[in-house]
Amino acid sequence: MIPNDPKISPELVAEHGIKPEEYERILQLIGREPTVTELGIFSAMWNEHCSYKSSKIWLKTLPTKGPQVVCGPGENAGIVDIGDGQVCVFKMESHNHPSFIEPYQGAATGVGGILRDVFTMGARPIAAMNALRFGDPDHAKTRHLVRGVVAGVGGYGNSFGVPTVGGEVEFHESYNGNNLVNAFAAGIADKDSIFYAKATGIGKPIVYLGSKTGRDGIHGATMASAEFGEDAEEKRPTVQVGDPFSEKLLLEACLELMQSGSVIAIQDMGAAGLTCSAVEMGAKGDLGVTLDLEHVPCREDGMSAYEMMLSESQERMLMVLNPDKEDVARAIFEKWGLDFAVVGETTDTKRFLIRHNGDTMADLPIMELGDEAPEYDRPFMRTEAPADLPHESVSPPRDYAEALMTIIGGPNNSSRRWVWEQYDHLVMGNTMQRPGGDAAVVRVDSDSTKGLAFSVDVNPRYCHADPYEGGKQAVAEVWRNLTAVGSQPLAITDNLNFGNPERPEIMGQFVGCIEGIGEACRLLAFPVVSGNVSLYNETNGTGILPTPAIGGVGLLPDIDVMATIAFKAEGEAIILIGGHGTHLGCSTYLRECLDRNEGPPPPVDLEVELRNGDMVRSAIRHERVTACHDISNGGLLVTLAEMAMAGKMGAVVDMPESPDLHAKLFGEDQSRYVLTVTQQHVARVMGDAAANGIPAEVIGQTGGPALRVGSALSVSVETLHHTHESWFPAYMADQ
Repeated sequence: MIPNDPKISPELVAEHGIKPEEYERILQLIGREPTVTELGIFSAMWNEHCSYKSSKIWLKTLPTKGPQVVCGPGENAGIVDIGDGQVCVFKMESHNHPSFIEPYQGAATGVGGILRDVFTMGARPIAAMNALRFGDPDHAKTRHLVRGVVAGVGGYGNSFGVPTVGGEVEFHESYNGNNLVNAFAAGIADKDSIFYAKATGIGKPIVYLGSKTGRDGIHGATMASAEFGEDAEEKRPTVQVGDPFSEKLLLEACLELMQSGSVIAIQDMGAAGLTCSAVEMGAKGDLGVTLDLEHVPCREDGMSAYEMMLSESQERMLMVLNPDKEDVARAIFEKWGLDFAVVGETTDTKRFLIRHNGDTMADLPIMELGDEAPEYDRPFMRTEAPADLPHESVSPPRDYAEALMTIIGGPNNSSRRWVWEQYDHLVMGNTMQRPGGDAAVVRVDSDSTKGLAFSVDVNPRYCHADPYEGGKQAVAEVWRNLTAVGSQPLAITDNLNFGNPERPEIMGQFVGCIEGIGEACRLLAFPVVSGNVSLYNETNGTGILPTPAIGGVGLLPDIDVMATIAFKAEGEAIILIGGHGTHLGCSTYLRECLDRNEGPPPPVDLEVELRNGDMVRSAIRHERVTACHDISNGGLLVTLAEMAMAGKMGAVVDMPESPDLHAKLFGEDQSRYVLTVTQQHVARVMGDAAANGIPAEVIGQTGGPALRVGSALSVSVETLHHTHESWFPAYMADQ
């Protein structure tokens, strides 16, 4: 008789996040009442975090293919070809709920998990990024969360030895009860040495690798699939505890193991731990899996089968082993001081059989655990389009200099130096562009001139006002950031953070953003190769702004020919590409200076985006551009200020007084860039723009100690810099 203690009850089923109709489906599938271990396994495999049951029908609409794509969604990470027999492996994932409960460990294990996704496939990580969002700066918990999350990201990444090269940090009251921690990692592998999770062969040993299993993280994936209530703090035991030094050992051991010919299939133990990794390996290979849990290395006494199967202890892998190489593989892991234990085997039964000390704790159909997970076509209500906001309905500032200082010295547009200086962004010695520009650039290896550019971005306020346009803009912004350093955008990974999908208005936001993301990816030839969905980011019914973070990768054939945002020399022409903008709906100026949040976001014309970006990239590659910065939050004036601060040099910009001057300076119209060009190249750049039908205008010249814009403002670069750098340190110093 299969042990079944405690007794399954409706209350126990509900505690596992399984709805009554889902439990009925379980009974039909297995023909009997499940054991408590089986109930836990279904809870892990059928929750939102692992099964994507509310989102998969929409995710299938995204473009995932292209000549550069080696592996799209479905594996641990996506893979794109970067030439010379090499590939880039990358992924972004959320660790939102754990980071709200226990910010240091939540963020740290988010970094650890995404790094494992990359090196599980045979790639050595070369870069990490993160997208962080916190509540109102004045909220009682915000400062505590910022301090803990930033320390956790740095504590894990720095100790592991991967450079954290970019990201974003924003504040908004909608995140008061649910901060967001999205972690990105990228690595390099040889194209002919990629490892997948699909198990092959019958009777092959299944091997447990890495650190020991403990009771941390049990029900972590289930917790991440429900909104928070008043008991959020009580969920602390569901948060994993990370050890970056063990992960570094695991990386080196795994890469050595892969070179030995020992690996048939390999999968990291992430969400739902041993359960998810074993089921995925077996199901992908159309095989069964038998596990004998008494062989699982545990760091705590008396762990039950239920606890071992659902633990999300970190720094662990599961491998299907070439039996002829067992001694070789064991020696590698013992050399690195890590556990190596044969815990089961592949079978031809297509059953997931779990035994513990001779007792059968679970016996389930393995394919149905994944294939028969619920799939919901949830009702949705589209977001009503906001009314237009003519720029004449928005008052100009009384003092343009004061407005600029308000923006660049405020919570959302001030320098993030306080954050990124806590990260080691130079370890490995291949970081070519540090945080603070449009995109980070990392040399592929020390013997190469080839580089990869990385950027992550989204404007949640745009997505809230118009999910379709906001989704398009998030992709276009990342595409522009990669283009602005001179790279060819290759592909994206997404991290789709939303509230409760059972509310039609939230599901409508998700659908609209997916449609916009898909449209932009198709037109920009910028496919989605990996990603993550994080739903139920709500507390007591209050959800976050829709936040579909986009992480992009671009290729630079020659890192010696790339652009940065900094003004380089006096007397260079400043060229505006894409024309003057006047769109103030959802703008930074509107929110930060006038405390208004109205109107539609700026529309994205993807054909114009492609045309303008291709021309800018060509100009950079032909070494006609000395600096480049795309125009985004804050508009033209903030773009110019950021270029001046980066270059420690002023500029004189010719912008005559006009009724719409504030719209021209703060408008956030898309597809636009500011370039600096030496005088000898001005005619060629202007000619190329004209030949492609692209608006281009010389609007000023670099030089001097101040940023001067017509008669509207004159501010010293030193003052700009002081204002820009002051907010974050002052905020974090307050107690």
